Amino acid sequence: MADGDDSGATGRSGHTGRGGPVRQDEPTGRAGGRADRGPRRGGDVLVYTRTTGYRHESIPAGAAALATLARAAGLTPETTEDPGAFTTARLARCAAVVLLSTTGTVLTDEGRTAFEAYVRGGGGVLAVHAAANAEPGWPFYGELLGTRFAGHPALQPGVVCAEDPGHPATAALPARWEWTDEWYDFTAHPRAAGVRVLARVDENSYRGGTLGADHPLVWCREAVPGRGRFLFTALGHATEAYADPAFRAHLAGALGWVARTAG
Repeated sequence: MADGDDSGATGRSGHTGRGGPVRQDEPTGRAGGRADRGPRRGGDVLVYTRTTGYRHESIPAGAAALATLARAAGLTPETTEDPGAFTTARLARCAAVVLLSTTGTVLTDEGRTAFEAYVRGGGGVLAVHAAANAEPGWPFYGELLGTRFAGHPALQPGVVCAEDPGHPATAALPARWEWTDEWYDFTAHPRAAGVRVLARVDENSYRGGTLGADHPLVWCREAVPGRGRFLFTALGHATEAYADPAFRAHLAGALGWVARTAG
C-alpha cells in the first residue's frame, strides 16, 4: 500500500481555522533567528504518532530517536497516540510537538482548537514525513504546511541538496547528500506559500519526480502574531533512517529550531 492511500488529501470536512491564515514572518537571517526569539514554552516534547491511514513501520524507531534527541537537548519527551493529549494545559508545557508520520484525521475538534492556539501563541511544531498527509479536512493545518502530499515513486536512492546550510536542520548535511527515501510530491509548490526552503531533491538523481528542477523537501516558517515555529521534513520513511548519524543530526537541528534550543 502506498503512503497516500488514505483518501481526501486535499479535501475539506468543514473544520475552520481561527484568526485567518498562517503567514510567513520576516526573514531572520541564515541561521533562522535567535534561539530566544519569541516566547519560550515549557520543557516537554510531545511526539504524536497516531495514524488513521497508512502506518509506517518506522514509527517506533522514529519515536525512540526523537526521544533520545529531545533528552540530549535538555527536554523531556513523551510519545503518545492519544488525541486527548491535545489540550491547552498539556500543550502549555511543550517546547515542541512532533507529528511523526501521522496520517489521516488524528485530532478531535477540541484538539484542533488547542493545537491551533498553541501554534498561534508561539508553540513549535516539527512535522515528519507522512505528516504531510495528516488532517486532510483541516484548513489551518494545510495553511501551516503550505501544501499537501500528492504521492511518491518507489523507494529509491536520490540526492538531497542542502539549500540553506546556515539553518540548524541542514547545517550538518553536505551540499549534496546521497540518501534513500520516498521522494514526496506535493499538490502545490511549497514556495508559493511563502515558506523558507531548507533542502530540495535533485530530480535527475531518481525516477518519478513531478515538481521539476526546484523540488523542496524540507522547509520551515514562523507564524505570526505569536511567532509559532513550524518545520516540515519529507524524509524519514525507512526504519534504518533513524539510526543514520546524518539524518539524526538533521532531526536534532529541526527539533532544536522549533523548540528554540538551537538557532
